Amino acid sequence: MAVGSLYALIALGYTMVYGTLKFINFAHSTVFMLGAWGSYLLARSFGWTESGVEIPLIAPLLILPTVMVACSLLGFIVERVAYRPLRKAPRLNVLITAIGVALLLENTAALDASTLKIGKDWLTVQVPRLVGTQPQSMPSLIPNETVWQITGEPATDVAPGTGVALQLIDVLIVGTAATLMIALQWLVYGTKLGSAMRAVSQDMRTASLLGINVDRTISFTFVVGSALAAAAGFLFAIKYSGLNQPSHPTWVLLGLKAFVAAVVGGIGNIRGAVVGGLLIGFIELFGAAYLSAHLRDLYVFSILIFTLLAMPAGIFGKATIEKV
Repeated sequence: MAVGSLYALIALGYTMVYGTLKFINFAHSTVFMLGAWGSYLLARSFGWTESGVEIPLIAPLLILPTVMVACSLLGFIVERVAYRPLRKAPRLNVLITAIGVALLLENTAALDASTLKIGKDWLTVQVPRLVGTQPQSMPSLIPNETVWQITGEPATDVAPGTGVALQLIDVLIVGTAATLMIALQWLVYGTKLGSAMRAVSQDMRTASLLGINVDRTISFTFVVGSALAAAAGFLFAIKYSGLNQPSHPTWVLLGLKAFVAAVVGGIGNIRGAVVGGLLIGFIELFGAAYLSAHLRDLYVFSILIFTLLAMPAGIFGKATIEKV
């Protein structure tokens, strides 16, 4: 449930952008990575990464909103600078731009402190160190306590025990993700701004003729999607404390699994992204536990192939018929 909730939060960003602009924002996984690393940088700025430092209980309540706002601003800038000028360009141009934005953000985050000289030493710029190339460890912002213990067969010399421990971190991850998903559901289906988002996703030109500010609505879609990815990054960092360097393939793989969740659930459908994320989480972890842990990625992408063959529109998706 916890892993599936993380996939669902990331998948919501994919499905919202696709539902509005009909293209895949492959830079979305980089925003997720920056959410995780931004959480670490905030914790370090407060001095909570030092050993022996007592971390206050309000630490998650300080870091989570801050990193969501920061990544929301980043999503707005990316849409305004990189995607809006290409709105009427061929889809291939936008796809290449998305990949370029992802690589730019990854390599910028990995910069070490250095001096950049332009021309013949007539301009010197000191580039600050952002994240760097070394992995780091996220401090324990939430106590790793067991909330509920399901006792199974005791461990033996032949096989390990079958008990299951429900950790406090998992409960908070599922609760936070569920709260954000419910808030998004209310935003999209219960507010005027959500009606504008759905109208733009149906027909951008008609929505503009009806008085909807299309540019503002699309920017808001990127803002919300980036905030959800940042929240997923924060929750990922507190569950898996080891953070790989920004350009590590792990971040791309996690983003691809979330994209698979969006496709399986029906890309463009919010409920489908949630169901797809939970389904991918169950299949991946139960397959790793009962079949083979080395093939956990194979299970996920096999589900993608099966879905595209059996249900090309996904579980909740609807096949679109284009009239000529």
